[in-house]
Amino acid sequence: MKQVLFFFIGSFLCLNLTIGQQNSVEIRHSFPAASIQIVEARTMGGGITVTGSAESQATVEVRVSGNNRLSENRIREILEEKYQIDVRVENGKLIAAARVRENINIGNQDGLSISFTINVPRNVNSDLQTMGGGIGISNLSGGTQNFQTMGGGLSVENVSGNITGRTMGGGISLGNSQGNINLQTNGGGVSAQNSGGTITLRTLGGGLTLNNLNGTIEANTNGGGITANDIQGSLNTRTLGGGVTINRLSGNVDASTLGGAMSVEVLSANEFVRVSGTNGNVTLILPANQGYNLNVRSSNRITTSRLQNFNGDANERNINGTVGNGGTAVEVQAQNVNLNFR
Repeated sequence: MKQVLFFFIGSFLCLNLTIGQQNSVEIRHSFPAASIQIVEARTMGGGITVTGSAESQATVEVRVSGNNRLSENRIREILEEKYQIDVRVENGKLIAAARVRENINIGNQDGLSISFTINVPRNVNSDLQTMGGGIGISNLSGGTQNFQTMGGGLSVENVSGNITGRTMGGGISLGNSQGNINLQTNGGGVSAQNSGGTITLRTLGGGLTLNNLNGTIEANTNGGGITANDIQGSLNTRTLGGGVTINRLSGNVDASTLGGAMSVEVLSANEFVRVSGTNGNVTLILPANQGYNLNVRSSNRITTSRLQNFNGDANERNINGTVGNGGTAVEVQAQNVNLNFR
């Protein structure tokens, strides 16, 4: 079954149109939810939000905003003359697209922000792109979600499946999600919590805050600090310009910084613990009831607390040997190292 609804500005009065807040126009579309398997949304000056629900009707709310100097009537005129909005369902795909009409130039006073708020079944796939706003997805399960923006943040909440998101100019928020997750930003901080799976997080310009994650986690930044709490599994994290604090980790850890101090607390170590603070100090806390293969190097001084059942060589700058019968590989390198067992 093919269901198509085109929205052209010339037929403006045929749609259910309401005037929203000042300097904006809102249009609402609805479709049978059961027919939708994919969401494809494109806009150039606004945000996109996709939310999964159990409602029988899928909805698309279009919000058109202008600058503070434009009246609502003028927004309508510009929309009719220079833009085209296309909202339809075709062959299981919900399409929401906003574009400038062909051979039309947009001046500084004619630029409009066109945002989509989309409610669909939880098990859809999505492909979302915007040039000038944020993207948020929530309450989706089991599908593939791809989204990118040139100028806003990314928000992922209660989503499972394959998740890939990119932004050139905003922060990232991840919560209560599971699956194969890859999120990257060139210009903001990253916050992730209560999530699991294979998670890759990257930022070129902000800090990383990680809380209650499990699985295989890779989190890197070029320009900020790293804080991680209650991690289970394997954590690989690096920063070029800040400190690193890791609390209550269970599993493997490979952490490094070129520009700050490090504090790493391991509750339960598996195969390896690697900590490198090239230009700073490192404090590493390990559980005392395990065996280790230690390779600890300092350019200045190593201090230890409760180092027992050690076999090998130890001095102020190097510790190389085993604790107990050996076990977890521990590699530490820093200016000063404080190695504690408890």
